[in-house]
Amino acid sequence: MIATLQKLALGLTLIMGSAAILLCSDLGSRHRGAQTHAGPMRVAIVQQTSIPPLDDGITGALQALKERGYVDGARMTLRRYNAQADIATANAIAREVTSGDYDLIFTVSTVSLQTVANANRFATPPRRHVFAIVTDPYAVGVGVSRENHTLHPPYMTGVGSLPPVEDAFRLAKQMRPSLERVGLVWDPSEANSAVTTKLGREVCARMGITLVEADAENSTMVGEAMASLLSRNVEAIWVSPDLVTSHGLDMIVSKAKTAKIPVFTSTPRESSTGAIFDLGANYEAIGHSAGEVASDVLDGRDPAQIPVENAMPVTLDVNRLALAGLRDRWELPDAVVERANVVVDEMGRHVRAGPH
Repeated sequence: MIATLQKLALGLTLIMGSAAILLCSDLGSRHRGAQTHAGPMRVAIVQQTSIPPLDDGITGALQALKERGYVDGARMTLRRYNAQADIATANAIAREVTSGDYDLIFTVSTVSLQTVANANRFATPPRRHVFAIVTDPYAVGVGVSRENHTLHPPYMTGVGSLPPVEDAFRLAKQMRPSLERVGLVWDPSEANSAVTTKLGREVCARMGITLVEADAENSTMVGEAMASLLSRNVEAIWVSPDLVTSHGLDMIVSKAKTAKIPVFTSTPRESSTGAIFDLGANYEAIGHSAGEVASDVLDGRDPAQIPVENAMPVTLDVNRLALAGLRDRWELPDAVVERANVVVDEMGRHVRAGPH
């Protein structure tokens, strides 16, 4: 009986020892999968669609990485993914990159943040993830605390960029003090747009402006939404940081021009939009800030120790030409022109180095 028990104990010991060896080996391989390695770092860049704010953000991020020595083909191998505004494609990309052999995933746009964050929850191990060009990362269900910015998934961090919506409406009021009705086309299914629309409603309520809304869940619906707004006697159109309206901006400006009302936006671009002014984020600068965070992570800094902060370098573009032919009287004060980063007039587009 004693001999039998001794054999049984020996057998259990051997089994437990083997299991421990296998577990340590597995943990070691998982740990190595999440850490740096010899050779170039493998980086995936994921964006939801191609629009100037997202493209500019990537440009800034790549510049920051380059400044830290991370260049594609040298210290870094880079692969870029674009969902082309299709959510099914976005989810497929998210599954691919979180199951792939990447040292870092860098996302731009709220949708890309959400899809990759959701897929990463099931990855073994989760891939390190830095995000940018996200209006409000605390409100989109990815586990980032608004109260304590150091509380977030330990493998993920990034930079938020809440636009200066109130400043945009104050500037519109400065140009037309009697302004009472402003139209907005937006996509209710986009979390980023929902955040800015809610903020716009609050700002307008405080300023005595009625925000007249029309939904557009895709770019083909923008024309119908604009027709709805124009039939309700709006005095101007506000374009928020919304992916659908960013794609449809040319149509919005064209239809507003036909109706002889101005457009103002919260999404400045590298080229003139036709809006009377654009007041919002310098997306390339935001991307650069996030690129510095990504460089830190590639250098070995733990994402868990990097708080998710809001970064909003603001730029103002004004367009004197958009004042012509308007139904109502709008004025562009000299003080506004003086502080603008870009001024468009009969002589062309004049870019200044910084705020004035």
